[in-house]
Amino acid sequence: MNLIIEGFAWIFDPAHWTTSSTSQGISEAFVQHIILTGISLLLTVLIAVPLGFYIGHSGRGRQVAIISSNVARAVPSLGLLTVLILAIPIIPGIPNNYLAYIIVFVLLGIPPMLAGAYAGLESVDRETTDAARAVGMTEWQVLTKVEIPLGASLIVGGLRSTTLQIVATVTIGSFLGQVSLGTFIVDGLEQGDFVKMIGGAILVAALALVLDGILALVQRFVVPRRVSRGSIDTGNTAHGMRLRASTPGTPITEGN
Repeated sequence: MNLIIEGFAWIFDPAHWTTSSTSQGISEAFVQHIILTGISLLLTVLIAVPLGFYIGHSGRGRQVAIISSNVARAVPSLGLLTVLILAIPIIPGIPNNYLAYIIVFVLLGIPPMLAGAYAGLESVDRETTDAARAVGMTEWQVLTKVEIPLGASLIVGGLRSTTLQIVATVTIGSFLGQVSLGTFIVDGLEQGDFVKMIGGAILVAALALVLDGILALVQRFVVPRRVSRGSIDTGNTAHGMRLRASTPGTPITEGN
């Protein structure tokens, strides 16, 4: 308990927020951690979400995606980082060999994002999508107006898992010299400074909890009203529910 208290005291010491000739500052480490996380998360979403939507909508390639995800999860993060850092030369204009780090972070972030994207669409009741096609919706309209809204909770859940995965992996990158909040854990370990280690661990945990909390709120509010995950909520009606669209191509609505 004393170490945790001392860790918080270390964090709130103004002297530790600025970089000096002998130590890394919390401000710079935090910015570097956010930059690496943000770039990696953006690239992961751009790659995994369209692929996940294609798999979830068409039903094709699911087994390949599962196998690929399992293989990616089995690869040791630190080992993959080491191999790529040694293999990829430093490119002028890209500081700190960012390319190797970002490739690893994206590769390890794709599995949970891909799983969330296609699981979200697969969770949608097939009767609902069949009814959407029956009233004249195109495949694009079925995807964007039915499947994505109804599967939004699982999709954002995949984004939460991906964000936490990348935040944690960026921390591991500090063992190979990348500046991040994990730098304090590595430096504290090398220097035998356990207070510094605890302070770094608290900072990483706090960042992960804040990001997860924000996405948890997003996940809660992305589900359309009167809709449960994957299907339209029928409610307590005497005669159940029927799908209704006023004209072909318009969103499906609930009616009695």
